[in-house]
Amino acid sequence: MNLKSATAAMAMALSLVACGGVETTDINVDRETYGSLTTITVDGPNLDKGIQLTAPSCAGMVEVAASATASHKAYTCTPTATGPMAVAASGGGVVLRSITVHIPVPQVTLKTSMGDIVVELDPGKAPISAFNFMRYVNANFYVNVLFHRVIPGFMVQSGGFTTGPALKGPTYAPIKLESNNGLSNLRGTLAMARTDAADSATSQFYINVVDNAALDYVSASQPGYAVFGKVVDGLPVVDTIAGVPTGVVNGMADVPLTDVVLVSALQTR
Repeated sequence: MNLKSATAAMAMALSLVACGGVETTDINVDRETYGSLTTITVDGPNLDKGIQLTAPSCAGMVEVAASATASHKAYTCTPTATGPMAVAASGGGVVLRSITVHIPVPQVTLKTSMGDIVVELDPGKAPISAFNFMRYVNANFYVNVLFHRVIPGFMVQSGGFTTGPALKGPTYAPIKLESNNGLSNLRGTLAMARTDAADSATSQFYINVVDNAALDYVSASQPGYAVFGKVVDGLPVVDTIAGVPTGVVNGMADVPLTDVVLVSALQTR
């Protein structure tokens, strides 16, 4: 940086700080929630002089231009990790304010026609799968979809079909398989369903009714299925779903003969 640029930056910093800067600049985060769009606001003097907001674990940072004033700015982004999230507002090379907020481990309530199931995700070990699942949850994709494949003593599967069964879409692009993450397909765990292609999972998921170690990662040629969460409440509901009569419907096997519906999926933490 040349002398002229350095002098200009210092002048801007002094302008920001002189009118309160560190003492009066404030940062607020409206939703401390993993995988959900949040708004971060910055309030203080002389913000029109130019500031930068950083939050490394909050993806897609965008300034809400319509809300900008000399003393107020707003930004949106989506937290992509749990635990401490640092947020800092800087101007002219000076940190005007920095805070740390806590993003809790996410939980989602699956409201079904047979009762509620609460699942807790594991973004630490399965970041791709967990974030993918939350995209569908927060887009209200999982509304009135079926548990379309039910096999007692094995698993129950949902997330892809409506009454018919009819395939539901559109879906987001398939995700990379992350089955080699140390999580096992134990009873009550939540995992991504996929085709024979490893990197093919989209919206469909299943819940293990029993320990299914045969579904775990073995090698590149036997990649298994990616676990990304677990049931923390409502496992008896899963067992009830697993016990419903099934048959062949419209050419699909293991379909409940009476619809078992995932009415909604709501992030509750």
